[in-house]
Amino acid sequence: MWALRRAGNPLRVRAHQVISAHGCANLEILLNGDGNNVEKHHEVNCQKLDCCHQPKPSVIQSLFSSGQFMWSRGFFSQAGANSGDKEDELDDGFSDLEVPPEAVNKDSGLTSSDENSDEDTIDAIGLSEVEADAKSEEPRNKASKSTLLKALLEGPRNGATEAVKKWLNDGNTVDRSDIFNAILNLRKRKLFIKALQLLECLEESKLLDFGERDYASRLDLVAKVHGVHNAEKYIEDIPASHRSEVVYRTLLANYVAASNVRKAEQVFNKMKDLGFPVTIFCCNQLLLLYKRVDKKKIGDVLTMMEKENVKPSLFTYKLLVDIKGSARDIEDMEKVIQTMQEDGIEPDLTIQATIARHYIFGGHREKAEKILEQMEGDGIKENRAACKFVLPLYAFLGKNAEAERIWKICEANASIGECMSAIQAFGKLGDVEKAEEIFENSFKSWKKLSSKFYNAMLTVYAHKNLFDKGKELAKRMGDGACRIGPSTLDSLVKLHVDAGQVEKADSILRKLARQNKIKPLYNTYLMMLDSYSKKGDIHNAEKVFSNLRQMGYTGRIRQYQVLLQAYVNAKAPAYGFKERMKADDMFPNRAVASLLSAADPFNKKNAISELLD
Repeated sequence: MWALRRAGNPLRVRAHQVISAHGCANLEILLNGDGNNVEKHHEVNCQKLDCCHQPKPSVIQSLFSSGQFMWSRGFFSQAGANSGDKEDELDDGFSDLEVPPEAVNKDSGLTSSDENSDEDTIDAIGLSEVEADAKSEEPRNKASKSTLLKALLEGPRNGATEAVKKWLNDGNTVDRSDIFNAILNLRKRKLFIKALQLLECLEESKLLDFGERDYASRLDLVAKVHGVHNAEKYIEDIPASHRSEVVYRTLLANYVAASNVRKAEQVFNKMKDLGFPVTIFCCNQLLLLYKRVDKKKIGDVLTMMEKENVKPSLFTYKLLVDIKGSARDIEDMEKVIQTMQEDGIEPDLTIQATIARHYIFGGHREKAEKILEQMEGDGIKENRAACKFVLPLYAFLGKNAEAERIWKICEANASIGECMSAIQAFGKLGDVEKAEEIFENSFKSWKKLSSKFYNAMLTVYAHKNLFDKGKELAKRMGDGACRIGPSTLDSLVKLHVDAGQVEKADSILRKLARQNKIKPLYNTYLMMLDSYSKKGDIHNAEKVFSNLRQMGYTGRIRQYQVLLQAYVNAKAPAYGFKERMKADDMFPNRAVASLLSAADPFNKKNAISELLD
């Protein structure tokens, strides 16, 4: 695994010069980014064995020379230092979009779903273990579970407490597996308010003897319903004996989901202070966080994992493969894959699909096709689980015949996931009629479909600029009482933006977000910001930028770059912009520095240019 550290950045000529000048620091200092602590650390002439002043074995030096450099980069990348390596080149301009700007639209149909999933916190709490246990129970218990869930689903949105009381009055008894089966199903339906009310009712009425996982589950639901800051306050209400590692890692996962770097790092350091061991779950959460907001810190996490002897998991490799592939660094991505296999971990279908996706958009079609062959195995009929993964990939390769072949195998008894993939695939191939046919036929198998299913079709209309059809489908969603979620909102905004109705898209974004109490996706706001930026509309660009901050989307350089571009396009001076960034603890990369210069009213070159204009 640790050979991966050499794959990080190949140009390391100045690495040891930087280290010798600045010494060492522990992970807590680096993550907190406290320069004063760093200086104090060096002044005391640290003699720790892991201090970078101390000589290391030659093998370690060869494996972690890039790691040492990454420790130093934790400080000096903020000051705009640049080693000139290829990852820094890629960081300029699109670091937190994870793909070059020209590839965003092409790649959007195959983006990873890890950033908007509830699975991380389910794993953090350990509910997946409860679910596994529930599957092995006898039919008698399944019946009681279904009656409780049915009572909760049929009750009003804020009526879980009354529904539970009625269910108990009907002669039912509380069983832990019943409760958590209900919670899992409510989670899957995104009915977090009902799930939280159920747990609140159980705790307050003492109907269930709460353990650490129960408190962690309630904390997670508080974060989803009332905000993660209230979830952190809830820890004070948890008995000290139950404030365990699972409680804090659940809080960490929620801060990571909110991309709140400062609070996530604080929680991680708090866990270390409390003596909790460093787990692969927490390391993966940090990798996921820095993948989004600060890729330069990924090396710090890998170094810590080696130091703490934390072995990477399948999800770790998934993140590392995606990070390298998103940077279009195919050579290093393949080194990650090779190391993963050397560690005895075989890629699952999700990782294979990620690899194929990056091959496709990196221009390696033949390699992508070989991965698709591996995914199909000896026969796609025998390996049916691969269908929903390969369908959109064949579409991105432009292979209509292959997509048709896969769909014929699924068509007779297709699952919802396969239908959604088929809609995406044929939509991408330009066969909108085929996508519509699959969409309409799905209602014959399932009476009511979730908003995700509608969203797949809506995305097709958005990409093909079929504005009228998109509006009609949106009306059907409203008539069918479908929940409007972040992904649906994103598609609706894109539909109007692509039709040139930017102001209407902005209005939809604000109204639906407020009415449905949802947090729009980062890319939805970025789409709006980019639209106003291209028009040089500084006033509205600043409003969108402000909304991004209010929603907790901070610590990402891209939004500053797009806002600054609005000033440049409007040929207006960006007074105090550098100071704004500094106040937000943001420091310009090369692309942003170039824009700052272009928008600087005191730049003599700009003054001459204006005179010529």
